[in-house]
Amino acid sequence: MTDTLLIAVLAGIVQGVVEWLPVSSQGNLALFLTFVGTQPDAALQLALFLQVGTTLSAATYYRTEILTALRATPDWRPAGAYDGDNALVSYIVLASAMTGLVGIPLYVFAVDLAGRLTGGVFIAVIGVLLIATGVLTYASESVSMGGSTEPTLVDSLLVGAVQGVAILPGISRSGVTTSALLFRSYDPPAAFRLSFLLSIPASLGAAVLTLLDAGGLPGIEPTSAAVALMVSAIVGYVTIDALMRVVERVPFWAVCFGLGGLAIVGGGVVSLVV
Repeated sequence: MTDTLLIAVLAGIVQGVVEWLPVSSQGNLALFLTFVGTQPDAALQLALFLQVGTTLSAATYYRTEILTALRATPDWRPAGAYDGDNALVSYIVLASAMTGLVGIPLYVFAVDLAGRLTGGVFIAVIGVLLIATGVLTYASESVSMGGSTEPTLVDSLLVGAVQGVAILPGISRSGVTTSALLFRSYDPPAAFRLSFLLSIPASLGAAVLTLLDAGGLPGIEPTSAAVALMVSAIVGYVTIDALMRVVERVPFWAVCFGLGGLAIVGGGVVSLVV
């Protein structure tokens, strides 16, 4: 029981920190859970479920923007879908729909594939995807022009689609969505804000999908799940606040490369041992 709670606390800390960095939260959390003995398919499902904690972080941190969007919803109209407060409503709704269209089939594929892979191979695959995220993030920082602050129809479709791809372990949700917005010439603070806001419906949807697919909490008791969610929510809020203060100065792509390389090496070692 004590070991289970300790793992839950550590999992909550990992989720609370890495959810907001351009390094895959579910990838790194799945790595951690696999190392402590969780089966790859259950590790992937747990990593997706624990995003509920950081969803609470984002909802709390951006409560003003969320309330503004909710107040604007009754006055939403197609003709002015991307004018004023309507722009945020349209962005979240359309991008979330695109995430579901892309992400649900990929989730089914990822869970099935994870169930077929050994722990070492699973870890190595995550490492490759982490490095791919690093390449994308580095490229977006190199070409970003800056200046945009409000989402458009094209932004909604693009960001929603790439967020759906991020359901794969090792592909960073915040990394690819922020990178897509930087490619679309958004200022870094605006890109992170729009990415974090979009994480709320996406994470809730992933948690519901996981519960329905697994028939309950996969491989974890309710008490430990509650502890992990609480820790991830607290740590997540602190991480968002710190990140937004230094968002223009942190080379996140380098972190992706480092973690991805370690994952590939670690996965190879595990494969040899097993």
